[in-house]
Amino acid sequence: MAAFPLAVSAATVIFCLLLPSSSSLPTCVARTQDHVRTAYHFQPAKNWQNGPVYYSGMYHLFYQYNPHGALWDVGNLSWGHSVSGDLVNWADLGNALDPTASFDANGCASGSVTILPDGQPVILYSGIDADRRQVQNIAFPKNPRDPLLREWTKPSYNPIVPLPADVSANNFRDPTTAWLGRDGLWRFAISAVANGVGTTLVYRSADFLRWERNAAPLHASRDAVMAECPDLFPVAERGAEGLDTSARGAGVKHVLKVSMPDTLQDYYTVGRYDDEADTFVPDEDDARGGGDYRSWRRIDHGHLYASKTFFDARRNRRVLWAWVNESDSEADDVDRGWSGLQSFPRALWLDRGGRQLVQWPVEEIETVRRRRAALLGAEVESGGLREIAGIVSSQADVDVVFDVPSLEHAEHLDPDRLLDADVLCAEKGASVRGGIGPFGLLVMASGDDLREHTAVFFRVFRLLHEYTVLMCTDLARSSTKAGVYKPTHGGFVNVDIEKDKSISLRTLIDRSIVESFGGGGRTCMTARVYPEHVATGSSHLYVFNNGSDAVKVPKLEAWELSAASVNVAEAEAEEDGLLAASAGDMCKNVAY
Repeated sequence: MAAFPLAVSAATVIFCLLLPSSSSLPTCVARTQDHVRTAYHFQPAKNWQNGPVYYSGMYHLFYQYNPHGALWDVGNLSWGHSVSGDLVNWADLGNALDPTASFDANGCASGSVTILPDGQPVILYSGIDADRRQVQNIAFPKNPRDPLLREWTKPSYNPIVPLPADVSANNFRDPTTAWLGRDGLWRFAISAVANGVGTTLVYRSADFLRWERNAAPLHASRDAVMAECPDLFPVAERGAEGLDTSARGAGVKHVLKVSMPDTLQDYYTVGRYDDEADTFVPDEDDARGGGDYRSWRRIDHGHLYASKTFFDARRNRRVLWAWVNESDSEADDVDRGWSGLQSFPRALWLDRGGRQLVQWPVEEIETVRRRRAALLGAEVESGGLREIAGIVSSQADVDVVFDVPSLEHAEHLDPDRLLDADVLCAEKGASVRGGIGPFGLLVMASGDDLREHTAVFFRVFRLLHEYTVLMCTDLARSSTKAGVYKPTHGGFVNVDIEKDKSISLRTLIDRSIVESFGGGGRTCMTARVYPEHVATGSSHLYVFNNGSDAVKVPKLEAWELSAASVNVAEAEAEEDGLLAASAGDMCKNVAY
């Protein structure tokens, strides 16, 4: 296990710092800086996060937790547990797993949950044993009839997969949700360094207890020593519906996703999974499908890591979660008593071209919408700034469409500049005048002085014989606070701006996190922001245009969002009705 907490994140991850156990303050209460704590994002007071699952009418999140100190400590990793009926409001159920045996004596690390055909859930997780080797263990619910899965047992015959002889002792982790092949055998994938090569291995089992490694890896890369947090899942070639993890056959493709600790980014490619050979081959034969994972597409072009998907049987969709850590100082983390949060859950599906994922906030966010503001049929002139008033914009859901009447003044771009969107966005920030753009939103803004603001925007460039759209999140003026990392995030949006003459932007704002979805969710960008003005005043929301040509806003809707109930105690959750699952859901045989 590397010393940095990202290196042990599995699947979906939340990292949150504890107050020391000797502190007289409640661990769930921040000492200062409450204005940066989110309102509707899942944010335990003190946890990392692991595999999500839908079971008996409830959504479950399992998260890693250090009960003994203010900083991450691999030797004290446990699994906390929270449940929800709607992916928005959450109840805390305490610990599901603690390091209590020789096979996880130094921590219950990363893992996933699988629902067996008889409806029983089972946890596969990486334990760090007494000799500090990473091994794979199993756990079962003590009472499978309990829809809340409060208690879990770890059989004494663990580990079910010991450390292989050719695998590095601290690079064998993150088992995926298991799936069934057409031969009736279970499989799971796991990250490893085998014989010095970063690889994703596959294990097979007939009974979920005795596992054998497949001779060939699922995928390997000599250009990347360790790719962690793998996720292999099916997607429909047509349509937005999600697929059961074991789906295969005509009309089905697969996505392979990995997380790279050297770049702190998540990468994916779309391809074909052969469940006889247990190998994965990307569709594309260019650099994106090559051996270096870092040439693949990005899940998110901003501040997001260790994503994990699950099949939501209730709504027949695939949902993605991810960890979003802090970017201010460690001293700030300790001062407020928590660190890190969860991205808002996103439904995802394959776009019409068959090569790219589309991501979109799950529809349950509409349950916390309150007041609405709108801007319809407006035009924003060159240098223009239009405020969207009437809502609390520090907790908001903003959906806007920009029309670009002409591309005549689009700036020329050397095709070589397509290789590093972050650098291009840094050079051509929101305040740098352009041709078609920059235009977009200024969020978490301090007011007319704009001393603090975060800009989310587009620029249109002309290549040799076509146009491309750059999307940026500019954090240069997001905060006047010292010790804050303020990068510029960038990515290109796969839209035909010449044909459509318009592009959409949806942005979720929640005090210290800004999640943006460009082009209907084709390019996603997450940022952490720490504006000082929020502690004493209100934030403002603007539409802006620093291009030479006017842009039109045929439609903008912005909703103020109320606070969700996040990680309330079980007794309080029951009193508020947060743990009530519908009778129909309780009777369903949940698919794995």
